[in-house]
Amino acid sequence: MHDISKDDPALSERRSGVRRAFAASLTGTALEWYDFAVYSAAAALVFGDLFFPSEDPLTGTLLAFSTYAVGYVSRPLGGFVFGRLGDVIGRKKVLIATLVLIGVATFLIGVLPAYSTIGVAAPIVLVLLRFAQGVGVGGEWGGAVLLSSEFGDPRRRGFYASAAQVGPPAGNLLANGVLAALGALLTEDQFESWGWRVAFLLSGVLVAFGLWIRAKLEETPVFKAMEAEQSRPEAPIREVFTTQPRALTAAMLCRVGPDVLYAMFTVFVLTYATQELGMSRGSALAAVLIGSSLQVFLIPLAGAVSDRISRRLLYGCAAVAAGVWPFLFFLMAGGGAWMPLVIGVVVGLAIHSFLYGPQAAFIAEQFSPRLRYTGSSLAYTLAGIIGGAIAPLLFTTLLSAYGSWVPLAVYIAVAAAVSVIGVFLGRDPDAAVDEDTRLAAPSSQATADAV
Repeated sequence: MHDISKDDPALSERRSGVRRAFAASLTGTALEWYDFAVYSAAAALVFGDLFFPSEDPLTGTLLAFSTYAVGYVSRPLGGFVFGRLGDVIGRKKVLIATLVLIGVATFLIGVLPAYSTIGVAAPIVLVLLRFAQGVGVGGEWGGAVLLSSEFGDPRRRGFYASAAQVGPPAGNLLANGVLAALGALLTEDQFESWGWRVAFLLSGVLVAFGLWIRAKLEETPVFKAMEAEQSRPEAPIREVFTTQPRALTAAMLCRVGPDVLYAMFTVFVLTYATQELGMSRGSALAAVLIGSSLQVFLIPLAGAVSDRISRRLLYGCAAVAAGVWPFLFFLMAGGGAWMPLVIGVVVGLAIHSFLYGPQAAFIAEQFSPRLRYTGSSLAYTLAGIIGGAIAPLLFTTLLSAYGSWVPLAVYIAVAAAVSVIGVFLGRDPDAAVDEDTRLAAPSSQATADAV
């Protein structure tokens, strides 16, 4: 078949731009979430003893998860600062800055002395570096979503925006894979004394690779059009809060359930499997590794499916499933056998995929194009405080207080119900807004026809 793109260099370049944007969005978020996931796993496995020594292992873990929460609490600052800059100075510049910030913070964690060496300064510096990680992630997500979706066809926004959504499971897969390999190659003492640091130091190499990819990418067509028309917002944060409060509320609420579900099946499940079920660290990490590997394929699939059926319907059904599955999971895993744990984690993360895949497009569609970086970033980061930030803390506290998995499952069900409310408050894609986006970026229609 004759390849028309060979006869039209401009068309070929536009198609290449879409592919580069998709790759830059995916790899950048994967690298940043590698950094974030390495910390999350280390908090569950070793940070309690190294930075928060306590006679009670559960108390040490609880304190370690408190620094995990700091990474979520600091995200709104990143959303406010970088979200605003993304709508004012451009997507590309902001995304390079966020990648550098989180990469440097992660590398420094890798060389941070433990409590036994520098005392109370160790957990204090750890919290500060975790805070910096959160600021970087808070500014990353909204831009990564727009980077791929503003280059791609608006009719396929669910698929293109899912590039940023693949980042967390891909980063989680890479992080847990590195930690599992280190755990297999090293003794328990070696891993806890210095082995875990290798995973953090590796971040320097990965960030350099991510910067190389993003530096070669052009600014998105939509932002170029905003610059040409001088339509960039002067006070985007104020505009979002004053002109689009329902959109912000819907976008925030829809994220709560997926965040809590993800915290359960990628973070707290490590603690639950090792401390409550008596499994080895390697067995617990392997279960998360398998589930995350499947998510890499399921998330873009879910995004593509949401382009063909009602995005809100798909999201709502997945939210209901998220509220039901934990009850079955705890019953299955309670016997302490490894295979039921794996099946439970895989299904839990599969359900999360059908929430997370359409989520980026759903959130972006709630806001007008000129406010999408700010609005999406604010929704993503503010929701993180009431969702993922406190989830591991609440899981640990509920389990310690009641000694039963039932309160944990009820908590996830309530979070899922909150997301259903968010979906109800949200709106479907507006054809007029999508058309305005095409008109604002002269090359976007040609790109849409080419992809």
